[in-house]
Amino acid sequence: MIDQQVAALVAREAIRDLPLRYCDCVWRNDLDGIIDLFTKNGSFITVINGQEIAFVGSAALRDFYVAGFEIKPRPFIHNHVLELRSDTSAIGRCYVDLRSASNNMEWLGAGYYEDDYVANSDGWKFQTRRFIVLRMNELPPVLEVN
Repeated sequence: MIDQQVAALVAREAIRDLPLRYCDCVWRNDLDGIIDLFTKNGSFITVINGQEIAFVGSAALRDFYVAGFEIKPRPFIHNHVLELRSDTSAIGRCYVDLRSASNNMEWLGAGYYEDDYVANSDGWKFQTRRFIVLRMNELPPVLEVN
């Protein structure tokens, strides 16, 4: 019983670290660091006005983040909740406020992430990171929808 509880606590801590490391990588424009937080076939999905735009796999993620760095977003996440589903699977949600480093740290937008996490031989990773946009004042061209 104690072993299971300790394992669950260790898993929760590793999972809670993922969104923190993600934001740190965005702040530092650490492209390789962000890609490493995802599984090899991981995906980032943006939902804007009901439309989904998906980037699946390391190459597509790299292209997305290179374009995203152009607007110099600086994320601040909070209210991270998660649910362990098994020893190797979890889901979570956290909320984000975005500031613009290219515009004197003015408010850029807000939304929330819905995440699917998986544990593999490299530890816990994002399988899917889904960003639901509530409001954005500026988007990288790769996300502009009509």
